[in-house]
Amino acid sequence: MNQKNLSMWLKGIILGIAVCGTMLCGLLIPMFGRDMVERNPEFSHWFVPWLAVLWIAAVPCYLILYNGWKITIEIAKDHSFCMENAVYLKRICILSLVDSGYFFLANLALLFLLNMSHPGVLLGSLFVDFAGVAVAVVTAVLSHLVQKAAELQQEQELTI
Repeated sequence: MNQKNLSMWLKGIILGIAVCGTMLCGLLIPMFGRDMVERNPEFSHWFVPWLAVLWIAAVPCYLILYNGWKITIEIAKDHSFCMENAVYLKRICILSLVDSGYFFLANLALLFLLNMSHPGVLLGSLFVDFAGVAVAVVTAVLSHLVQKAAELQQEQELTI
């Protein structure tokens, strides 16, 4: 598989994730939320705060996809191991940590400060937070490795 084919496959995957995320955040979550409010009217004041928390949590995810798209552009140019990709991976790491931290703190605030959650929801959200931290660790390692490879490649190009 050459670089252009790899880039096209990665772009397709990124677009698929973006479409699935948009359907989830724009259609499914509000639909399930309204259904929950219809079945349990006592939770009606929870709908808008939870929807806002989930929509805000989605913003860093789309920024991560944007940085992933920029990486695929570099891959298509046959610049897989370049400093730009190391920077994009580091941004993905930071965005993932920020999103995980925000989601955890928002869940805590909704549970303890506003009494709009359940401890089980907080425990379940820990899996999402763990996945975000795992993505951050993997991208930090990849950023480091890509940076080292870019430095080696640059040194090799300078030698005769």
